[in-house]
Formats: sequence, structure tokens, C-alpha cells
Amino acid sequence: MARTKFLSVFSFFALLFVLSNNGVEASHNVYLRYQSLSVDNVKQIHRTGYHFQPSKNWINGPMYYKGLYHLFYQYNPKGAVWGNIVWAHSVSRDLINWESLEPAIYPSKWFDNYGCWSGSATVLPNGKPVIFYTGIVDEHNRQIQNYAVPANLSDPYLREWVKPDDNPIVNPDASVNASAFRDPTTAWWAEGHWKILIGSRRKHRGVAYLYRSRDFKKWVKAKHPLHSVQGTGMWECPDFFPVSLSNGNGLDTSVGGQNVKHVLKVSLDMTRYEYYTIGTYDTKKDRYYPDKALVDGWAGLRYDYGNFYASKTFFDPSTNRRILWGWANESDSVQQDMDKGWAGIQLIPRSLWLDPSGKQLLQWPIAELEKLRGHSVQLSNQKLNQGERVEVKGITAAQADVDVTFSFRSLDKAEPFDPKWAKLDALDVCAQKGSRAQGGLGPFGLLTLASEKLEEFTPVFFRVFKAADKHKVLLCSDARSSSLGEGLYKPPFAGFVDVDLTEKKLSLRSLIDNSVVESFGAGGRTVITSRVYPTIAVFDKAHLFVFNNGSETVTVENLNAWSMNVPVMNVPLTRTLKRRVQKCGASSFGQLLQRISFVEFLPFMKRRGSDVSFFVCPDSLITSTVGDEKEEIEADEDEAWG
Repeated sequence: MARTKFLSVFSFFALLFVLSNNGVEASHNVYLRYQSLSVDNVKQIHRTGYHFQPSKNWINGPMYYKGLYHLFYQYNPKGAVWGNIVWAHSVSRDLINWESLEPAIYPSKWFDNYGCWSGSATVLPNGKPVIFYTGIVDEHNRQIQNYAVPANLSDPYLREWVKPDDNPIVNPDASVNASAFRDPTTAWWAEGHWKILIGSRRKHRGVAYLYRSRDFKKWVKAKHPLHSVQGTGMWECPDFFPVSLSNGNGLDTSVGGQNVKHVLKVSLDMTRYEYYTIGTYDTKKDRYYPDKALVDGWAGLRYDYGNFYASKTFFDPSTNRRILWGWANESDSVQQDMDKGWAGIQLIPRSLWLDPSGKQLLQWPIAELEKLRGHSVQLSNQKLNQGERVEVKGITAAQADVDVTFSFRSLDKAEPFDPKWAKLDALDVCAQKGSRAQGGLGPFGLLTLASEKLEEFTPVFFRVFKAADKHKVLLCSDARSSSLGEGLYKPPFAGFVDVDLTEKKLSLRSLIDNSVVESFGAGGRTVITSRVYPTIAVFDKAHLFVFNNGSETVTVENLNAWSMNVPVMNVPLTRTLKRRVQKCGASSFGQLLQRISFVEFLPFMKRRGSDVSFFVCPDSLITSTVGDEKEEIEADEDEAWG
């Protein structure tokens, strides 16, 4: 069996990137000096507590199969920068607690010997899962598409994957840029064919090439792309799926009809942002037509207006949800990643559905996250006059879930919206009108990861403007004051919120986790993620405040905040651990957590971060007499059990 000394886990998508203090660097930028440098000391100060991330090193399609969620992700088992990439593999019963397995795919054949890059999973009607992935075949970065299948379909963990000899299944023809031809989508069935998209570019035009197959093995390129847009550059990680016009349920990728719209999302290599459109899919012509009212380009709608890339959705048939995964890179330097020994986190999975207006998608953290909620506090009817702030006490402010509704009596004090701003991005408006700049209706919101004297804080706030035809609501997550540390990328992120202000209320939910703040404005209409690295506001020195710097009095109508517990995160079960879990009458940590609450589980862990490798079953829960284990875990028991 493979050794698991460095095995940890993360997300599913590839071709991600590393942010430095000078900007963005491509994910496939190889640091030969560092890519295999072993990490012995992992710094915990900014590690997240309840987000999916590896115990060490650098990380980059989700799938549901026989009662288990599978997350495949690109991971460097040897270092904290991009390189040595394998498809790591984790499984979960609830999308919150995860167990790590051995890598599913790694370079081993002529058609992927130079790299196994990202792709997607499809579960066929006969229940058989298939992975499509991009293989790199030479030093010139030539990209082809391959497939892999499980070696044993009766194994719900799908531990072993086989790459058949009839690979590759898709080769770029002479009209395709072979060094920009990657990231196959989940397949869908329409008009008697299976279909997939592959991201690419033609000069500066972003392209989603469409391929068809009757048997899922022989694929033929369509005469024209599903869609393309001039000036958008390379389209990475395309995603194409249906959404219902009648309710918030998710749909299988092959569903079509009159009561359905389609979404096309692309990750833009040129800007390192994503955008999506909602539109109509003509199954006979295999053409996608975005709704005319939407911007089809880099200034279009976004899942997340912050640190968010290489996202992927999947349909969960067990709950009829479409679930969104996204990745947040670090905002420090490559050297800082090396020093702390890890890089990259996966954001909390989000339910995704069409807004009743049909103009945008809505997002919300999956309900399973609530099982991690611990001690809670509430505020209600708390008035905030101009310049006032109130601390939210009684929770772990560095690791919290906060849900708040603000109300105000009037819109009359909203500041005029400068017509010049119409040509600016929302983040430029946020940069000019930050949390310290006094206004009329706003800024008001949360000061997260704040030090006691506000030497450091990350504000997440609303600001309301009065334009010629309507009011405009700005949501900002501003990292400029987040840290006294040097060499950090600390941008303001922002997006406008399409919300009805008739009731004179705005809601905000923020997930705070040591070095990440995910914020959902107005029920998930606008979402922003920030990565931050406080030096003072860490652990029990972090504080949380509500504030108002506008002349209009704002009321905290209702606020609920919870300390967040730590889930089981990517624990490779050794033989010793297997015996200990079996003593509790379970075969896995996931099954164990179905028997007992995590709150009951926590006192019996010697934790460092999310490490549960020293778990011992408490006497009150022992249901099995397994042979006595040694207290010392010997070296040969570092192998993951199969």
C-alpha cells in the first residue's frame, strides 16, 4: 500500500493558481526548487478550523455514489507549491466530515506521464462512475482527454481506479490549440448523444468546444463550439448545467425542457475571476444563447466577487440539490506558503438555485454545516447610531457563523450614486468608500477578525446609494485593514446586490474561520470571500463587532452567532485507528459520527487543528472487544487501511 505520510486532502478542480504580493501566478507555474521540498513543521496560526484543507502542502469532481460523497482534488503530496500533481481522494457522508483515501489518479501512462490535470465525474444510467481528466503528454504541454473507471464497483469508497488502454478518448485536431485544451465537464445526454465541453481559446476568444458520443468512448467534435466570447481569453473549468424555473430543487445534468434554463460558467485564466450567464440551450443545434439582459464577458455575473476560482457543481440525487464547490487560494507569497507548510482551502459547499426573478443564481451554505454550531449568542433590537460599534461576545470570534438582519427607517439619507462609478467595478467604489468613510445609509455591517483596539479588522458591510432610477446596494469585504503583516495581498472585494429595499432591511451571513471570511448578502444574492492573515486578531484575541458609520441610525433587528466546532478532516485511517473506531461499533469516522454527536466526540480527541489521529474510544461507547492496541503507533501502521 502507498504510504500516507504526506497524504491530505482538498478540492476537485485543477489548474488553480497562487496569489503573490505582486498579483496572480498561474497554477501550472512550476517551482522546481520547492515542489518536492518536505515540510516538517506546519504552522497552525492561520489554518482553518472547519474548511476543507490538507494537513500539509499544496492543493488545487465531486460525485455522490452509494451513500458517499466523493471529492477528487489536485494535490501535491511533496510540497506547498504547485507540482507533482495527483488526483487525491476524500469521502464523506455529510460533506462536512471527511476521510482521506489513497490517490485515485496519478501519472502512470504515456497519455498522462507529464501530468494528470483536472476534469469531472459522470455517473452513467447503469450506476457506473466515469472520470474524464486532462492528461499532459509531453514537455510542450500538449493536452489530451482521458478517462478512468473504478476497479471494483461493489466498493462504495471507490478506492482504486483503472485507466483503460484505449485512452485517450479525445485528441485536439489541427484547429485546436493543443496547449490550451483542458478541463472536461460532466457529461449530459441530449438528442441521442452524450455530450461534454472542453475549455480552450482561439487567440483571445474563450471557447467551450463540444464533443458528442453515442457509446461514451468514441467522441466527435461538433462543427461549432457550444459558445465562445471574444476578448475573454482561456476558458478554464467550464461548467454547464440546468436550473429549474419552478422551484429551488437541483436538476440532473441531462434534464431539459420548457421549464428549464441553463447556466454556463467559465473560469477566466486572463483575469483569475469566474463569470456565468443564464440562458437557453438549443439541444438540436447544440448552441447556448445567454439571456440578452445579461453581460456575457468578464464583467458578467459571478458566483463570488472575492477570492474564488476553479469552481464545480454537481447534482446530489439524495437531496435533489445542485451543490457548488469553490477553491480559495492563499493571498500571501510563495515563500510564506513554504514557511507555513500548506496552501489553499476549499470553501464551504453551497446550495445553488435560480432566483425567482430568473436574473441570477442564489447561493447558501449547505444545511449540514449547522451540525458544527456550538455555543450561541443573540442580539436583538440593538440600535447603532453614527460611529457606534457593539461587540458580539460569548463566542469564538476567530471561528464563527454569524447571521444578522439590519433594518433602517428611511432611505432618504442614501448618498447620491456618482454617474462616473457606472463605468467602474464595484470593488473600485468600495476602495473609495470604505468602512471608515462616513456616509448616509451605511457603511454598516460586521467587523470580523478584529483586534481589541482595531489595529486589525476585516469589515464586511453594506452601503446604499441613490441612483437616478433606483437605489443601489453595495456589499464590501475589505481586507486592506486585515493585517499588520507584510508582503500580503489585501484587496477590497465588492459586488452590487440586486435586492428589493421595500421592507428597509438587509441581511448578512458571514462564515469566519481564522484566515477566511465567506459572506452572503441578502440571502445569497451577492457572495464575497476574503483570505486574510491577522497577526494580533488570532485565536482568542479575535473579536467580532457590529458597526455603523452612516448618519442614518441602523438597528440590528436580529443577530445569531455560533462558535464553530472542528469536523473530522481528512484523516487517513491507520490500522490502529481502525481498531479504535471499531471499538465504538463503527467502521469509519463518518459512521461513528452518525452514532454520537460531534460535541460528544470532541472531548476524546487530542487535537492539533483538525488532527484526530489520537482518537481513543471512550469506555462508555465501547461496543466491540477488539484486540488491545499499543499506545505507540508504530511506523508500519502509518499505512492507510484499504
